[in-house]
Amino acid sequence: MSFFVATSADGGANDGLLPYLMALDQYELEEFKLCLEPRTLMDFWSAPQGHFPHIPWADLRAADPLNLFFLLDEHFPKGQAWNVVLGVFHIMNLTSLCEKVRAKMKGDVQTQEPQDPTQEDTEMPEDAAGNVQTQECRDPNQEPEEIEEGTGNVQTQECQDANQEPEEIEEETGNGQMQGCQDPNQEGLEEPGEADHRRKYREKMKAKVLEKWDDIPWPEDHMYICSTSQDEHEELQRLLDPHGTGAQAQTVVLAGRAGVGKTTLAMKALLHWADGVLFQQRFSYVFYLSCHVTRYMKETTFAELISRDWPDSDAPIEEFMSQPEKLLFIVDGYENMIVAEPCSDGLDDGPPCTDWDQELPVTKILRSLLKKELVPQATLLITIKTFYLTDLKGLAVNPCFVQMMGFTEEDLWVYFMRHFDDSSEVKKILQQIRKNETLFDSCSAPLVCWIVCSCLKQPQVRYYALQSVTHTTTSLYACFFTNLFSTAEVDLADASWPGQWRALCSLAIEGLWSMAFTFNTRATQHEGLEVPFLDYLYQLNILQKVSDCGSCFTFTHPSLQEFFAAMSFVLEEPEESLQHSTKYEEMKLLLQDALVNKEPYWTPVVLFFFGLLNRNIARDLEDALHCKMSPRKMEELLKWREELDKAESASVQFDVLRFFHCLRESQEEDFVEKMLDHISEVDLNILRDKELKASSFCLKQCKKLKKLRLSAGSHILERDLDTLETSMVSSRMHAWNSICSTLVTNENVRELDLSNSKLHALSVKALCLALKNPRCKVQKLTCKSVSPEWILKELILALQGNSKLTHLNLSSNKLGATSLLILKALKHSACKLKYLWLESCGLSDHICQQFLKLTKSSSLNFLSLGDNDLSDVKSLRESSTPPKNPLKELSLEKCNLSGASCQDLALFLTGVAQVTRLCLGFNRLQDYGIKLLGAALTHSECALERLELWFCQLGARGCRHLADALLQNRTLRHLNLSKNCLGDEGVKFLCEALGRPDCNLQSLNLSGCSFTREGCQELATALKHNHNVKILDVGENDLRDDGVKLLCEALKASHHALYTLGLAKCNLTTACCLPLASILRSSKTLVNLNLLGNELDPDGVKMLCKALRKPTCRLQKLGTCGGEARRTRLLKHVPGLRCTPFPRAVLRMELPTDSGSLAQAGGQWLDLGSRQPPPLGFKRFSCPGLLSSWDYRCLPPCWLTFAFLYAGITGLSHSACTVGFPFFFFPFLNGVFVSHAGVQWCDLSSLQPPPPGSNDSPASASPVAATTVYATTPGFFFFFFSFFFFVFLVETGFHHVGQAGLELLTSGDPPASASQSAGITGVSHCSWLVACFSINF
Repeated sequence: MSFFVATSADGGANDGLLPYLMALDQYELEEFKLCLEPRTLMDFWSAPQGHFPHIPWADLRAADPLNLFFLLDEHFPKGQAWNVVLGVFHIMNLTSLCEKVRAKMKGDVQTQEPQDPTQEDTEMPEDAAGNVQTQECRDPNQEPEEIEEGTGNVQTQECQDANQEPEEIEEETGNGQMQGCQDPNQEGLEEPGEADHRRKYREKMKAKVLEKWDDIPWPEDHMYICSTSQDEHEELQRLLDPHGTGAQAQTVVLAGRAGVGKTTLAMKALLHWADGVLFQQRFSYVFYLSCHVTRYMKETTFAELISRDWPDSDAPIEEFMSQPEKLLFIVDGYENMIVAEPCSDGLDDGPPCTDWDQELPVTKILRSLLKKELVPQATLLITIKTFYLTDLKGLAVNPCFVQMMGFTEEDLWVYFMRHFDDSSEVKKILQQIRKNETLFDSCSAPLVCWIVCSCLKQPQVRYYALQSVTHTTTSLYACFFTNLFSTAEVDLADASWPGQWRALCSLAIEGLWSMAFTFNTRATQHEGLEVPFLDYLYQLNILQKVSDCGSCFTFTHPSLQEFFAAMSFVLEEPEESLQHSTKYEEMKLLLQDALVNKEPYWTPVVLFFFGLLNRNIARDLEDALHCKMSPRKMEELLKWREELDKAESASVQFDVLRFFHCLRESQEEDFVEKMLDHISEVDLNILRDKELKASSFCLKQCKKLKKLRLSAGSHILERDLDTLETSMVSSRMHAWNSICSTLVTNENVRELDLSNSKLHALSVKALCLALKNPRCKVQKLTCKSVSPEWILKELILALQGNSKLTHLNLSSNKLGATSLLILKALKHSACKLKYLWLESCGLSDHICQQFLKLTKSSSLNFLSLGDNDLSDVKSLRESSTPPKNPLKELSLEKCNLSGASCQDLALFLTGVAQVTRLCLGFNRLQDYGIKLLGAALTHSECALERLELWFCQLGARGCRHLADALLQNRTLRHLNLSKNCLGDEGVKFLCEALGRPDCNLQSLNLSGCSFTREGCQELATALKHNHNVKILDVGENDLRDDGVKLLCEALKASHHALYTLGLAKCNLTTACCLPLASILRSSKTLVNLNLLGNELDPDGVKMLCKALRKPTCRLQKLGTCGGEARRTRLLKHVPGLRCTPFPRAVLRMELPTDSGSLAQAGGQWLDLGSRQPPPLGFKRFSCPGLLSSWDYRCLPPCWLTFAFLYAGITGLSHSACTVGFPFFFFPFLNGVFVSHAGVQWCDLSSLQPPPPGSNDSPASASPVAATTVYATTPGFFFFFFSFFFFVFLVETGFHHVGQAGLELLTSGDPPASASQSAGITGVSHCSWLVACFSINF
């Protein structure tokens, strides 16, 4: 057999950065993104060839830590991101994180240094050959089917019979004896002076290996494919030097799925050493430790453990200890030790184990061996199933991971040719199997190939039912068992068959629950299995005996146990046991683990379970196995779905693609349609052929689908006849065409997001035909970062004259000439496009000018040109010439505008009176630019209501100019000046205008503006005279307690209108709690208070608790910092506030991170009572589901995130693949605000935003008040539903909290992913769910 091995160090070059990014709090994350500008990077980093990567701002600003990591890894490959992160941390003065990153970088360098050349094996060639593929594997713990099979040199192959060790039930073997081989080109057997005891040990180990292979009763027609001696020898040489550098790895982890040959390869290495043809200069002794055997051993010593195979009574322990670098330990099947000790925390207690003569549990001895405590200089070769790699990573020291791939396509051809002599027939069979990607992947295990061949040996199957039998994996296995048992001759009464099948299936599922794959006679007696039945299963090679384990037996391959485990859920139960049956609860637990917790361990079982629901398969099995299948399983699954609809535990992320794959396995369309009846949104990342086909099958049954986000990964839709067979391309295109047809046949689909897709000409053609179809009702189309970019041209041509499309997002694409086609489409008389995003598109000044010169005849109301270079002021000057312009909302965020640009921008604003909202964030306008812009604000034609000037390098003088403008302006209501160094002087200038009673400003954001107590004094004075300000955010300023006391004094006045106050991260202590508590008791308007990021001691919290208990307290949202003790104190002191632990099954962690890396959350505030549209930098979302028009996203983004769980309020994340069932919605929005008092209604049928002040309720509104939701970056959250749920995503430890009229936030509230845009969903790859909150009013 040829082995393909994918090797990796522990992750990619940039792996390990994520925990440090997660350690940033919200505000630090914002600053980190700002520092990724090329002009900042050049201060500390030397880019290769002087090229500084440009990360599209459209992607960067909305990125949470996880997506930020992916962006860094993409734009700074080969470890460059480490230096970039270190430099940014240094600029941010994050000393502690700098030290940690330096230590990690230093440690990585040390572990990558090669060993002493004197220790290299002299027989190791410089460039070893063989079927070994070296590639970088990001995560060695990937699901096996996700690891790409590499290609290597095709070796000369031969077929022979072979045997294999009994405990590794998964390995491929045959019936013959494998002999040792001598390679004449290699060194001789033993050195002339080799000790007699060493020679005897070699002979003993060789005899042991060959005896193990001889003792295993494999199927007679199963063949083991092996390489020629030379090829195999070279491959084994590479095993301990996977990269071919000559630097021997001291710990090699050989991982792979069940049955691909891990134990075989390890045993071959032992056999070649025993024959004297391998590792002679490298190792004096090789020890084989089978974890299958050692798991049952009692306490022993390390010396006794390694002496068990010694031919004489006393092993030379002292010799072993004197030359530890000459020892190789093969630890085979380490997953057996993990299963034996699932709770191993106590095993690491106490001092390190270094004494070879100390009696200890075998598990502790092996852990000490892996941790390099017992024999630090020895070499370890560890085999383990891929599923258990995570448990091993914390033990092995600097491991090199080697991925076993199993059978290659060449091996498959040889194997199938031995069963079917006709090459054309074999080609046809393999071609058909390849269409079933799950089955084809499973064929990397030779015993699965035996199952397939055994099934297809029947002529009636091979000639007449090949396509139907191989269509699903379940159908093939069902056919295999049907053929075996249709002619069964066993001394068993007909009435006994159902009971025996239930007993076998019970044995299988109970074994999987306990992770047991080997069974003894006690287990068979417990289940009631009869001897004739077991003997027949042995005869048919369904079960096999374990030779070195007494009367133990196992299933011949794990997939057989998985099939019978799935059957345990569908077999009819006796009537007398139905009343006490627990099968329904077990089924729910299975689905929870497989689909919600996303455990790959259960994936095969749940696939077989759904496959067995097929009526034809069930009928065939009933006839062949003499048993009955339950007719109630489909009804039970529908009941499960309905229960999930109502349960809070369903709020976790649901693996939609896996669920779709399961539904497709059933091939029951009516049942699938009922299961998907409530789906309104689907988010799919299609990377493989099986995902494409499953999506195609299920999307046709989603009759109520409204929003589809589909990202087609690389190569899935490409047409390359050099790498793909024509039939394979045809199969994929058929599935893609079916998906496109959903846009036509399902008239409910309103939103389509194809971001990050990689398409080709044929797939684009099918998509364009669907979009041009008159029956297509898509109104929102998002195509961010699609490739190749020329496909956008085809899309725009197809959309010309489309009167239904209202939203189009083409951000993060290099448009080039496509931008001219967009302009042409906008001028078409039938065009109704209202919202257009062209961010990070590399548009020229001339093209931007054309968009800004659109005439009144255009329907466009909103335009975002963010992250395009508009430094040429000419484009703005010339754009001001049209007397009328349709634009009302304009975002020029990060467009390289300067102070000089503002004069022309002022002319533009005064010439285009319709513009009411303008975002100029992240431009270097400086004070001079604000002076010029201020002139426009005082102009009588200026209609601006909201102005975003965050991070524009403004100072005190700029504030003077703004104050002068505010004194004369009567339209501006919302002003964002965050992230500007205004200082106390700048705040003083602003307050000169703010303190005027006729100042109409309602919302002011001064977060991160570098002012202190003196600035607070000015704000307090202004608030005493101004009764219009409703929202004030002064977070991230060094206000301290004295500054807050001044603000509280101002808020004591009964006439103040402030109802939202942001004081996050203001260096507050308990001293400010007394005046704050006083305000909470007396204020009639303050409903939202943000104190996140301030450390308040227990006395301060107690003061706030007392205020919250007062009936006069109007507070509805409170943000606090602190841990469990502080939450407990609040729960104790505030009547009605409750804490309910969330179900443990929901506490699933997707990614590892340091326990102390959770960020503190903070808030930016928004007017909750206003019926006006949100300001620039805010997003509006409408209930129940389709994101509406606003996408003005300004930095800083918020990754304090929650998920709506009310029907219809939904959102999506990329890798999580969330689905829009009402019972698992995941809108990963930024901070969200919900209008109260007069809620703003949205016409869900038209998807158009309501006019300002509109209060009409649509007929289709949900039973609960349909509510407009505003999102801000960053955000603080307010909810005013009569009944509402939301979810916090965090690493560990939070609780379910709710109280009528009050909601509690803490700094433990986690960051998750940020929302992308209106109609464009977030890019969350993974997240942590801890608790589901509910508020009842």
